[in-house]
Amino acid sequence: MKKYRQLALVFGSVMMTVASVSGCSSGADQAQTQNDIIILYTSDVHCGIDENIGYAGLTSYKEWMLEKTPYVTLVDCGDAVQGEAVGIVSDGEYLVDLMNSVGYDLAVLGNHEFDYGMEQAGNLVEKSEAQYIGCNITYTGDGENELKDVAPYEIIEYGDVSVGYIGVSTPYTITSTRPTYFMDENGDYVYDFAAGEDGEVLYNCVQENVDACREAGADYVVLLTHLGDSEGLAPYSAVNLIQSTTGVDVVLDGHAHSEISCHVEKNKDGDEVLLSAVGTKLENIGQLVITGEGNISTGLISYYPDKDEEITANIEEIKANCETELGKVVAHSDIALADSDENGIRLVRNRETTIGNLCADAYRQMLGTDIAMVNGGGVRASLPAGDITYEDIIAVHPFGNTLCAVEVTGQEVMDFLELANRFVTAETSVDGLAAGENGGFQQVSGLKFTVDTSIPTPVVLDENGMLTSIEGERRVKDVMILNDVGEYEPIDAEKTYTMTSTNYLIKQGGCDTDMFTDNVLLIDEAMADYEALINYITETLDGQLGDLYSSTEGRITIQ
Repeated sequence: MKKYRQLALVFGSVMMTVASVSGCSSGADQAQTQNDIIILYTSDVHCGIDENIGYAGLTSYKEWMLEKTPYVTLVDCGDAVQGEAVGIVSDGEYLVDLMNSVGYDLAVLGNHEFDYGMEQAGNLVEKSEAQYIGCNITYTGDGENELKDVAPYEIIEYGDVSVGYIGVSTPYTITSTRPTYFMDENGDYVYDFAAGEDGEVLYNCVQENVDACREAGADYVVLLTHLGDSEGLAPYSAVNLIQSTTGVDVVLDGHAHSEISCHVEKNKDGDEVLLSAVGTKLENIGQLVITGEGNISTGLISYYPDKDEEITANIEEIKANCETELGKVVAHSDIALADSDENGIRLVRNRETTIGNLCADAYRQMLGTDIAMVNGGGVRASLPAGDITYEDIIAVHPFGNTLCAVEVTGQEVMDFLELANRFVTAETSVDGLAAGENGGFQQVSGLKFTVDTSIPTPVVLDENGMLTSIEGERRVKDVMILNDVGEYEPIDAEKTYTMTSTNYLIKQGGCDTDMFTDNVLLIDEAMADYEALINYITETLDGQLGDLYSSTEGRITIQ
């Protein structure tokens, strides 16, 4: 019978204090026998190549484990290639190169592995020396399957013991990046992730692969999942999957950025299954140990001092290459797209601006919604006239908020515009300083409206500064929405529209309102805001900005 316990490799003496690992028990001998199987796991690195333990620390720790047992496997549970400039300037390839150098054996496709498009996702899988696994990814189209090299599972032999590894990507993948990536040229979905309303399609798919691994002789079955453990991810969470399947020993999870040293969950038959997750940005290395006696344990290494010199050098080279790429010209504009007027008065927080229109159009086009909103406080720079680099574009959106699409009613849009424009004044400046500024002022796409500054704001806030109601005459008038034929028509208060904005507004209750947090979420954190801007400029506009954004369009009229 297998025995389960949490791992804690915390060494007592000063000479041996080389790693800090969470857990509820200790035992320096656990990882020191030649028959022990050590499975190191990472997840949600999000381009944090030298943060926290970093890839250099991971490599050094892996080498130390190899001194104790030859049976060491390194796996990643998704979302490695996106999150910082080093990912976007290389379309994720710098990360795969580095993971190859570190020596990953297996990897799972997280939703953000698709952020550079399906063709590039396939290129990354092909480029990787690790075997990508995903049992719940199927292709139903007539063209080339870009994910043909992804296997459902992999069985690795460790002496006379075999371990089956099964990959599982979240069925929410399609709505956690651009849905069009998973469609053919006719707009039909051709990639499927075993989605279903109640989760049964996913559970059955995984169970079939668990059974296949057992029939192939696997002594242990480990799921490498990019599902997340929170209730909001039901019915596809890692917990839901454990509760609905049998034959799994351990689930190593990602996606939710949770730190789980070891959680014991009962499966469908009431047997215990271990669940562990490492957080994000290499805050921890996960370690699963299967001893020769059949004991299974998981734990998180939160500190390791040694850094592999070769990987450190690789990282420095990649960072230098990244700086070069950031300086490359990717667009051109005959005029500057400014966030301020000719006198240096900042306007992006109280007036329509060309840079604001560009950002809002990028949001709307990338996620294909009816409208888009961009809070002026998130637009931090102008774009210069002449050549424009990656670095220039990223400076506009330096915070890396992520895009979400949500259903909204016309009434909600009108109410939110009242909130966003409550500080706007007829004048743009007073005594040389910007007037009526508000970080929650929205730059818009697919909308136009008028603000009558002679009317006091009807916005009512609670003691925490959050919107509670609109009472009295409205100052936002004549709200119009762009229809399917490119014409503006009056917004319908009762109609449901689709809107793109950032996770800050839609999910986190930013800009002084939580009015969208309970709405139907259509696309969840698809890409970083600066990625949307880069993609829109380089792909949709072919790098040419001047004609379309040479002036504002009258989307926001202030009177």
